[in-house]
Amino acid sequence: MLAYRDDPLGFVRTQFPWGKAQSVLAAHEGPRAWQTRFLTDVGQAVRERAFDGITPAAPIQMATASGHGIGKSALTAWLVLWLISTRPHCKGAVTANTSEQLKTKTWAELAKWRRLCATGPALGYTASRGNLAIFAKHAPETWRFDALTCRVENSEAFAGLHAAHSSPVYIFDEASAVPDAIWEVAEGGLTDGEPFWLVFGNPTRNTGRFRECFGRLRHRWQTRQIDSRTVEGTNKDLFAQWVEDYGEDSDFVRVRVRGAFPRASSLQFVASDVVAIARRTVPAPTIGDPLVLGVDVARFGDDQSVIAARRGRDARTVSWVRLREVDTMELAGRVAEMIRTLRPDAVFVDAGGVGGGVVDRLRQLRFPVTGIQFGAKADRGALNAVDAAGERYANKRAEMWGAMRAWLRAGGAIPDDDALEADLTGVEYGYDASDRIQLEKKEDMKKRGLASPDLADALALTFAYPVGIRPLDRDAAADRGPMARGDYDPFEGL
Repeated sequence: MLAYRDDPLGFVRTQFPWGKAQSVLAAHEGPRAWQTRFLTDVGQAVRERAFDGITPAAPIQMATASGHGIGKSALTAWLVLWLISTRPHCKGAVTANTSEQLKTKTWAELAKWRRLCATGPALGYTASRGNLAIFAKHAPETWRFDALTCRVENSEAFAGLHAAHSSPVYIFDEASAVPDAIWEVAEGGLTDGEPFWLVFGNPTRNTGRFRECFGRLRHRWQTRQIDSRTVEGTNKDLFAQWVEDYGEDSDFVRVRVRGAFPRASSLQFVASDVVAIARRTVPAPTIGDPLVLGVDVARFGDDQSVIAARRGRDARTVSWVRLREVDTMELAGRVAEMIRTLRPDAVFVDAGGVGGGVVDRLRQLRFPVTGIQFGAKADRGALNAVDAAGERYANKRAEMWGAMRAWLRAGGAIPDDDALEADLTGVEYGYDASDRIQLEKKEDMKKRGLASPDLADALALTFAYPVGIRPLDRDAAADRGPMARGDYDPFEGL
């Protein structure tokens, strides 16, 4: 097997009974063309880094996005068998989007190819519930691959594999749905030995770490996107029907056929391309645009409180404030300071949970703020909480996000900030029993390994209610004192 250490293609071509009579591979001469190219590239990468068994090597990181039916699971099985056959005491972790996918598809495919592999008799295999593993029979504890579920609460199982003198290996199947927390832990396990990180999947989500392999982190990954129509043996007639039914550039065809990421994932509330444009849009406030502040109050230790400012279509020019580990009194003080300095036309504060203390303190200081309960009924719409686009919302938070999304589409300008983009595009949505839009809860986002969208919620709060046009003499009236109040009421008639 040492002869195939840097030759995965040679291993696959010689260790399986391709074209042999009485074999299930009798009608097949070898890997498909794209699989051949992939295996060739892996071998080349191994030769280029020349691991000496002592000094840690740079990780080989490859990401493959594709349509359906191209043979990703088979390739995954070959890679596992090549690595465990050629690298004594290597350790690997294999995961997929669901435990069912992991057991019935990924691991079942591995079992099939292990039976066909020349090294199969030396390898033990388990497929019992909660224990999916393949291992060298004479060293089962130190020379093995384990299938691990990708639940966030299981993330520590992906921590360092401790194969300093061999190869730690991470393989992700259906990588779009693997939580970001799992990716982060796996990244920490690439610090020793000869590491491999190989990820595959249909590009179903336009956010998350799999998407970033082809975006902001593409300099660290060797990537490939494969159109199923270019692969031999796939169902070309079915793909042609999908193109006819949905259109060549539809998200359905992009994901399932072309291996391209969707413009918006099927559950993504704010589309990534809309946010990308908003980051580049030149702010263009007009005379009289009201200035509105939105204050999102942190509830958890790793969350942040955010004060966002928006004047008409410009949410960028006035700097936002981000605060961590501050109590309600300190946050109220910072908001009061911004009110005195900026003299906004309206201030909307998240009043749920600990946010109620911030609202109470600001009112005690005689600042005219409005507390917003995210879970309250949607009440901004004209009739039965229906907005101008005809959407119905299950609660106030969903309604505010709906107004914010419409503003972004209409040319709103936001800070050029990666964290804000992640917040805006990370939130998913569904419908309640009354067919009203309901956003994903912050707690559920954390379970998916995403941070609480504090920045986006602060911006959404600036859309809690319509705020009237700023009177032209308002600044003169304000000179009488920061808390001077006249007849103008931004909420009159609501």
